[in-house]
Amino acid sequence: MKFIIGTKQGMTQVFNAAGHAVPVTVIHAPKVTVTQVKNTETDGYKAVQVGYGEQKQSRIAKPQQPKGDVRGLREFRFDGAEALEVGATFDVTAFREGESVVVSGISKGKGFQGVVKRYGFKGGPRTHGQKHSERERGSSGGGPGRAGGRVVKGMRMAGRMGSDRVTVPNLEVIRVDGAKNEIFVRGAVPGRTQKK
Repeated sequence: MKFIIGTKQGMTQVFNAAGHAVPVTVIHAPKVTVTQVKNTETDGYKAVQVGYGEQKQSRIAKPQQPKGDVRGLREFRFDGAEALEVGATFDVTAFREGESVVVSGISKGKGFQGVVKRYGFKGGPRTHGQKHSERERGSSGGGPGRAGGRVVKGMRMAGRMGSDRVTVPNLEVIRVDGAKNEIFVRGAVPGRTQKK
C-alpha cells in the first residue's frame, strides 16, 4: 500500500500524447517520515504513523518533540505495516504515471445554507398569492399520518453545509514531478486550494 499526504494547489490542464487536453489537479506532497509502527501485540492493531511538513521546534508540543520537526501526524491502518521502519521516508516518486489512486480530503465549507442549496429543493410557487415561500421547504410535521404529528429524525432541513470528509476513488495519475514534489491527478479532488 502506497500513500502520501499533500495539499491541493489548484487545477490546470496538460496535453497527452494524442494532443488532447486533460484536466488535472496539482497536489503538492513533500516527503513523509515514518514516526511509529504499531502492531497488534502492543497497540491492538496494525498501522503506521507518519509525520509530514516542517515546523519550528518551539511550536511543537513536548510529547510530540521526539517525533521530529514535523508539522502534523497521521496514521494509516493496513496489513504489512510492520515491514516499514521508523525513520523511513518516501515521497511522490513512489507513484507512477497511469496508476489509479484514491484521494480523500475535506470539502469546502459553505456555512449555514437553506434546503434549496443544501438538498436541491424546488421551493414554493412564485405566484397564486405566495409572498415569501420561494425558497422555503414547506411543512415538516407530517400531520397525523406516518409521522404521527411530529418531526421525524433525519428530516432534511437548513443547516451547515460542507466541511465533510470526501473520498474520490479511481483517479488516474497523469504526471509525477519529483523535483517539485508535485503529483498531477486526473479530474477534481475535494477541498479548497492551499498555496505553499
